[in-house]
Amino acid sequence: MWDPTAYLRYGDERSRPFHDLIARIPADRPHVVVDLGCGPGTLTTTLARRWPEARVVGLDSAPEMIDRARTLAAPVDFAVGDVTAWRPAPDVDVVVANAVLQWVPGHRELLTRWAHALPAGAWLAFQVPGNFYAPSHRALREVARRDRWAPALASLLREAPVDDAVGYAASLGDAGCVVDAWETVYVHLLPAHADADHPVLTWMEGTALRPVRAALDPAGWADFRAELGVRLAEAYPVRHGQVHFPFRRIFVVARTGARAEENL
Repeated sequence: MWDPTAYLRYGDERSRPFHDLIARIPADRPHVVVDLGCGPGTLTTTLARRWPEARVVGLDSAPEMIDRARTLAAPVDFAVGDVTAWRPAPDVDVVVANAVLQWVPGHRELLTRWAHALPAGAWLAFQVPGNFYAPSHRALREVARRDRWAPALASLLREAPVDDAVGYAASLGDAGCVVDAWETVYVHLLPAHADADHPVLTWMEGTALRPVRAALDPAGWADFRAELGVRLAEAYPVRHGQVHFPFRRIFVVARTGARAEENL
């Protein structure tokens, strides 16, 4: 299960890539804006403010996230839905997928399908984390591969479930899109308190550690968490009461059917 409270623990840091992505979508007056993998909905509400005349839809596969989103009383239609089963209606102008496609096997083919299904001139924008070779994820995989944990966790280990900016630009360009793709490394300054867990550990609890926690019993989870915490403290030392946490993100904004329009 997703925990909205854990996910929102670093809300400012997690929201910055979303705002940087949306700022690069030049849509003027879209009819329908869809946020796929909307989570607790706090960022989706900003789409309604950006395009007040549009119908804004937020979809997420986690009922607990949609339950939280519906408490916002925002002008957004929130619903439980699977992004792999979603199909764009003819009036969809903007599709946003913020930090969700890394969880979807085969999402490159899914993006191509959306690019062909969306009307010409629509916007497809997404960002995914590109930090799977960072010390945090290397430590996670190393601990998970130990004899004690491997039987329960081996199937959950993911080396690199995302492409780089060039790869996404090439595949969406082949689908007839004009693509703006880039990468950014954010250096998050996470507060570290002497009486609290290491901040990178609490960050990971909101995302990468969610399937690990679900796979282990309470005692196993406590031991795994403690061992990972030691490794993270070594990889990300505390300096002046905070931890410098580099986090690479990959961004893509594609205009569908744009090449065909330009040739008319």
